[in-house]
Amino acid sequence: MIASCDESHVEGNGKKPPESTNGPVGKFKGMKCSISVGSNGICRSVAPVISPASTCARISLPGVMDAEGRVDESRLRTHIFKNGGVSPDERGQVWRFLFGMYCCSSTALERPLLLEQMAVRYQVMKRKWQQLLPGAVRLRLNGTDAELLTAVKFFDQRQDRELNKQQNLSDETQERLSFLQLQAQVLFERVTFDLEELQEAIRIIDKDVPRTDRDLPYYRNEGLGNLLVLRDILITYAAFHPEVSYAQGMNDLCSRFLEVLDSEVDTYWSFSCYMEKFSKDFRADGLYRKMELEAALLKELDPQLHSHLVTDNMERLTFCHRWLLLGFQREFEHSDALRLFEILSCDHLELISQQVDCVRYQERLARKHSLEEEPVADLHAVNTDFTFELFMCATILLENRDALLSCKNEVQLIQFTSSLQGKLDLNATLKKAEELMRNYCKSSSWDYLSGLYRMRKTKEDHFFYHLRNLFS
Repeated sequence: MIASCDESHVEGNGKKPPESTNGPVGKFKGMKCSISVGSNGICRSVAPVISPASTCARISLPGVMDAEGRVDESRLRTHIFKNGGVSPDERGQVWRFLFGMYCCSSTALERPLLLEQMAVRYQVMKRKWQQLLPGAVRLRLNGTDAELLTAVKFFDQRQDRELNKQQNLSDETQERLSFLQLQAQVLFERVTFDLEELQEAIRIIDKDVPRTDRDLPYYRNEGLGNLLVLRDILITYAAFHPEVSYAQGMNDLCSRFLEVLDSEVDTYWSFSCYMEKFSKDFRADGLYRKMELEAALLKELDPQLHSHLVTDNMERLTFCHRWLLLGFQREFEHSDALRLFEILSCDHLELISQQVDCVRYQERLARKHSLEEEPVADLHAVNTDFTFELFMCATILLENRDALLSCKNEVQLIQFTSSLQGKLDLNATLKKAEELMRNYCKSSSWDYLSGLYRMRKTKEDHFFYHLRNLFS
């Protein structure tokens, strides 16, 4: 069961918000984000290029990390799902494994070398597009956005600090990094860019990055410089992933990684690993596939609501794709949205389906070596394409069923969905979605077992028919 949890926060006025009495809050009390609070509110510095402390930091979740620093991925994902996420103090380190920046089989001794290699490769990649497009190195400002002017100032100060760090490295470290740079240059030497497409991607990025939510504590005061860090990450990704490039919404998604990991290199590689699996969702065919799956699930759960929302081209379900694409980022309070994102990313239903597949494989092996002459047809138990995020989406739709049925056109649907932003209760929605998923799995498993019974019963009837004929 997904346990509800509440995270304590420090508000901009320095006051502690009232403690919630809902859910097992005790183990999360007193946990603060790594921010300092001054008289002018929350102060943030610009994210560093790398975060060396992450290589040796331990995960304290029970049974997840061994003595040498290896992570049990199955236990990690199961813990996230069953406990409703992790605490803010654990989140950064957990995400580095959850999203694949660090291999779960890596040890604490291996990770500093892995981070060095990733840092050098990222710097070589970024330098490559900057040398080809020197005019795109800096964000073009029109002078009307004072905050962006301030962001550039803080970003430039951060660049100076990083340069000083490089100059103060020991000779041994510089020699090792030089070798890694040579390797990276050879690796990316043959990579070519479609400059016209890349320039178009940069143009869109330069429009979207300033629209990233600056009201978040992470982007306040000196943290404004993180907008420029976000820009560099997105351009580097677009340059080296031309099949994906950049699509609107990626800035909000990548911003989430930057806020949690607070490191340029760590964010790039974690975001890249995430996009390996979900980049298709930013393409037209991926959009349609998501809506198809949600429509199919809704048809099973509520045929009437399905027939009302789903037209021939399913345009009325477009708002669901935005929910799914960004992990309900705007529908829940920000800290809850972060927690939900890691819950959805743990693929718990996928783990369950893998276990079911193992059991069914054992059943097939047993049938193969049994005395049965006729194979039993393969029946589908649980549709593994129905991921937990689809049940979350269906839960929100079913909870607002009456309001949705009253919507007569797309304009009213948009107005309704806009009214939900920031107002949904995550703990209640998680509980209902889990119950919905459990009931679906139970129902599907019952249908599967019933099908097996009917097939076996048919064979037995066939046997007794021939037996009666023999003695008649």
